[in-house]
Amino acid sequence: MVITVTMPALSPTMTEGVIARWLKKEGDRVTAGEVLCEINTDKSTVEYTSIEEGYLRKIVVREGASALVNQGIAIMTETANEDITNYKLEEPNLKKMVVKGETTMQVEEKEEVKPVGKGSAMNVMTFEAVAPRKGYKFPEKDQYSGAIASPLAKRLAKEQGLDLTSVRGTGPGGRIVAKDLEAAQKEGLISYGEGVPQLVPGTYELEELTQIRKVIAERLQASKMSIPHYYITEEVYVDRLIDLRNQLKEMGMKVTYNDFILRATALALRRHPVINSGYDSKNNKIIRFKTIDISLAVSIPDGLITPIIPHADYKDLNQLSQEAKDLAKRAKENKLSPEEYQGGSFTVSNLGMFGIHSFQGVINPPQAAILSVGGIKEKAVVENGMVKGGNVLYLTGSFDHRVIDGADGAQFLHTCKKYLENPASLIV
Repeated sequence: MVITVTMPALSPTMTEGVIARWLKKEGDRVTAGEVLCEINTDKSTVEYTSIEEGYLRKIVVREGASALVNQGIAIMTETANEDITNYKLEEPNLKKMVVKGETTMQVEEKEEVKPVGKGSAMNVMTFEAVAPRKGYKFPEKDQYSGAIASPLAKRLAKEQGLDLTSVRGTGPGGRIVAKDLEAAQKEGLISYGEGVPQLVPGTYELEELTQIRKVIAERLQASKMSIPHYYITEEVYVDRLIDLRNQLKEMGMKVTYNDFILRATALALRRHPVINSGYDSKNNKIIRFKTIDISLAVSIPDGLITPIIPHADYKDLNQLSQEAKDLAKRAKENKLSPEEYQGGSFTVSNLGMFGIHSFQGVINPPQAAILSVGGIKEKAVVENGMVKGGNVLYLTGSFDHRVIDGADGAQFLHTCKKYLENPASLIV
């Protein structure tokens, strides 16, 4: 008996996958429950476990190549020597043949996208390469690389750690003398000599999108085009929060500012359940999530993934801290299972560790809101009519106006602010 191994649907949004690695080679025996290959999905890398027993006779889709869901990726037989010469793969709903790399693939024909209304069609921006400059002449040498310095200038530069390439000489023939060192920069800070360029201006290369990056591009473009975003920013004074975190640190409890934000967000969502909602654009219905499951935006080499902390409002600061660290670590190692990143009722995205002041996140559908967190900045603040130094954190909420009105978004952010400015409430 001949068996077709097909590309499985490893997530609800998956339409195609990339074979990352075959763990079996042609001719190997495969038992049910044994890992056959690793597949890059639109979310992570997942092990594909065989549900059949037999022999792997032919690998159809090689490592690095992609296949649509339900497309044949390999052929197995019950016995080792069964003839597969005339066996043809069944490819449901696959019509048009294209070639990618060295692997022939089947690609489903897409229906023409028709605009729903004026201005609703997606604009396609075609890349037009800039022709390399004709007759471009490369510089023969870097104008500073041949700088000549007097023996005294060389010795002083070495003693003081100065970069001779950062200064022009005023001596005979452009020679660097001792007095020129007053304008010289410290070594490693700045350099005016970057060598000779090797590429013609306008040189480029095209890079294929990974499965994760494809989904990010499609979903976020659709989000910005179809969801009526509006934004509200709240200024939060966090001197008390900083003090409390330092106190906990002295007692041996290591928590991050993001842990406090997760706790404040979960409690605020409990008080404002309208924010814990989504929108079903297919059926034009509002989704009222019954549990508070916070998606945590995590940057990974291939893009972005949002692992979920379920029942976040029932977890204390320490539990949130441990779970967030574990999810972030395994996300970067591509070790999350599908149920750990599929779903979620609300998203928190924090770029504070990169020194970002504030930003406006893009809503992750079908959710109706996302909270964007900036870094803590020291600035002058007014308290009781007196100006003093203080620490400020900026929270920006992006809301879907089809689901959440401006007043509701403002009240939610104000509650987050109240919790963070009175952080003792987050540890009780």
